[in-house]
Amino acid sequence: MNKLLLLVVFLIAGTSLSKAQETVDVLMKKALSEAAASEKHVLVKFEASWCGWCHRMNEQLKDPSVASYFKENYVMLPIVVFENGNNVSLENPGSRELIKKYKGATAGLPFWVILDGSGNVITNSFNEKGVNLGCPASQKEVVIFIEKLKATSEMSKEDEKNVAIVFTKK
Repeated sequence: MNKLLLLVVFLIAGTSLSKAQETVDVLMKKALSEAAASEKHVLVKFEASWCGWCHRMNEQLKDPSVASYFKENYVMLPIVVFENGNNVSLENPGSRELIKKYKGATAGLPFWVILDGSGNVITNSFNEKGVNLGCPASQKEVVIFIEKLKATSEMSKEDEKNVAIVFTKK
């Protein structure tokens, strides 16, 4: 009986551990290492399961007309933050502290920053008035988003056109 109980305890512990999210420190270390090795920047995107705009931006980043541009220029680092209730376990440990570090804790989601390979902030999702662009949707927001991308990557006219089409709210 004791062996059976011990087996059940190990199975439960193993299952709960496999569902645990990686810490922000581990994820950041991996992303910065990859960025430095590949001469890319890191696009850190804070998101939550309940955030419709976060889901929209994820789909846009995967759109076939822009996916290769983002893959060639950025190490994508999604960080789950600000979950509620039963979904708190989805958060990456340390995510709340990291979003505070980047001054995005009250900005809304998605919130993103672009880092160089050493972890220094190059730009973030705030416009010139300090308002979070989040998932850019209006033509004005998309123009600002493209300017931030151009400042942190190799962006062709074709890439620029495709990003504008994919991100402008339809």
